[in-house]
Amino acid sequence: MKAGSLFFFISTIIVFNSCFSSQSTKNHEEPAQNATSTEVPDMHTSKIALDWNGVYTGVLPCANCEGIETRIVLKQDGRYERSMKYLGKEDLTKHEEGQFEWDESGNSVLLISEMGNQLYQVGENVLFHLDEDGSRITGELAANYRLIKNRVDFNLEDKKWILFELRGQEIEESAVHREGFIEFNMETGRFSGNNTCNNFFGQYKLIGGNRIELGTAGTTRMACPGNELELSFNEVLGLVDSYAITDDILSLNKGKMAHLARFRVFEE
Repeated sequence: MKAGSLFFFISTIIVFNSCFSSQSTKNHEEPAQNATSTEVPDMHTSKIALDWNGVYTGVLPCANCEGIETRIVLKQDGRYERSMKYLGKEDLTKHEEGQFEWDESGNSVLLISEMGNQLYQVGENVLFHLDEDGSRITGELAANYRLIKNRVDFNLEDKKWILFELRGQEIEESAVHREGFIEFNMETGRFSGNNTCNNFFGQYKLIGGNRIELGTAGTTRMACPGNELELSFNEVLGLVDSYAITDDILSLNKGKMAHLARFRVFEE
């Protein structure tokens, strides 16, 4: 083979290998570029950054009544409850349950309702009632278009408390009565339990300073002959205005009086 031909042959091989190596490197680099293009969610949105689920209450302005006493429960699973009592209009109360959706910004929720969808901006421990354009309401009444989130107490709520003392009397196991207990659901703002005979349920609100408001409790109506604890338990629920927790013992009290009822936390 002539020297010129040999030189041309070797040069061709080098160029070919160089092109192949360049293309191979490019193919390996493309997945890395695609990986870095993955969108990272904004960690500062209300949906991600705030503990938004819970109970919000307040009185919203009303064009033809004294105000709309509003209570909204936002649940972690995307469901909501809303009750509206029109003050000054006897027996005019509306209640609904449904689904809500987050907007694209992750800062507002849309309550989907047959009565008309409503948008709320979610702030820290507050919901802002927005206008039809999705904007915050301004002016002298702006502060009235807010619903404040109920206080929470992780030591009290989302636990089962077993009754062991009622008005100073120690409760012993008996075939005459069932186990008494009470629970406080943080997300819904409802308390429930058993008064040693019947189940009970109602709404509650923590006020601060270990004070608590228990709404009127509804109960089932099973007969429990010989059970004298049920009536006393129901009376205690109507008197309680404060509580204390020490060493996993819950005391329900009224003012500075002696403990009305005492409970131990249930351990599975």
